Amino acid sequence: MASIHCLGAGLVGSYVACRLADRGHEVHVHDMQPHHSVVGRIGITIHHGDALENCEELLEYGNVDIVVNMLPGELGKIAMNTLNEQRYRTVDLSFSDDTPDLQDEKARDWGASILWDVGIAPGLSNMLLAEAFRRLGPLAKGEVRVGGNPTGPTGGWNYMAPFSPKDVIAEYTRPARVIRDGEEVVLPALSERHLIEVPEHGQMEAFLTDGLRSVLGSIPAVEMSEYTVRWPGHIQRFIDERDEGILDEDELLREWWYDHKIPEFTWMEVRAEGHDGAEMVWRVTDYGGDDGSSMARSTGMVTACCVEEWLADPGMLPPGVHAPEALDPEVVARIIDTMRSERVSIEGPDIEL
Repeated sequence: MASIHCLGAGLVGSYVACRLADRGHEVHVHDMQPHHSVVGRIGITIHHGDALENCEELLEYGNVDIVVNMLPGELGKIAMNTLNEQRYRTVDLSFSDDTPDLQDEKARDWGASILWDVGIAPGLSNMLLAEAFRRLGPLAKGEVRVGGNPTGPTGGWNYMAPFSPKDVIAEYTRPARVIRDGEEVVLPALSERHLIEVPEHGQMEAFLTDGLRSVLGSIPAVEMSEYTVRWPGHIQRFIDERDEGILDEDELLREWWYDHKIPEFTWMEVRAEGHDGAEMVWRVTDYGGDDGSSMARSTGMVTACCVEEWLADPGMLPPGVHAPEALDPEVVARIIDTMRSERVSIEGPDIEL
């Protein structure tokens, strides 16, 4: 089995590490304060310390078959600047503002191979939009709506962060790059707010965020957008406190902290429309389980599947930086089949092989 080095073991990172260890791999976790689920786990060796320093010399810890970067945004970006100068295969889930594709030439020069943004959205959403493009041709419209939330309003913020709260705040403040009239434009984050009906949950609110990333340049469309989904009232409170100058980031980190006792779910809808009016729609839903929260499962399962696909086919991707939509349809089909077998509901057209 493979030797896999995981940088970061928070809610999502710990799920990925445990899943890979349960599959028989030798997993090395690099984290100062790893999630309790990885501590004492068979197949996992924990390296307490600075993951950024560790990733400079991973070979000191033994063989390296693949690296999984799951550090939060800014830390993940720093790690990638190191990893793209080493001949590793890296699966990147850091979701930093400076995306790894900016370093494609550098990675190829060093012989590094990087697959980035492989979560639920971006990640699976990219793969589904690519399938729509493959079957419908250039899109008239592509839309992604996604969110991890409590199963019902809880009072207060009506929210808890299923991954790094700092990265959630970054989602709310980073301008949103979208496609309008066939051109990439930048709109304010949280704009284009609208109410939607989420099956079995009722009315929720969606607003623009900067989650399209690589598909902005890889999938031609007249219009394309990504929206984050929350319970009504959540984002208005954020806007009000921001505009009044009373938004306290440290307080948000405390108030948004994930509570495993509160029932929660992750939901995503990917909708694509061709120029002939044909439409393709996928809906993904998960309610978590004993192995992790819904966001950890629906995000981390995509990540772990990509790791195992790459291990099974070392030539799957050449040196350079690759987005999720570059994966072969057969790979995408296997990822979806695996998710369905693990009780993640994915409704919509099958991947054509």
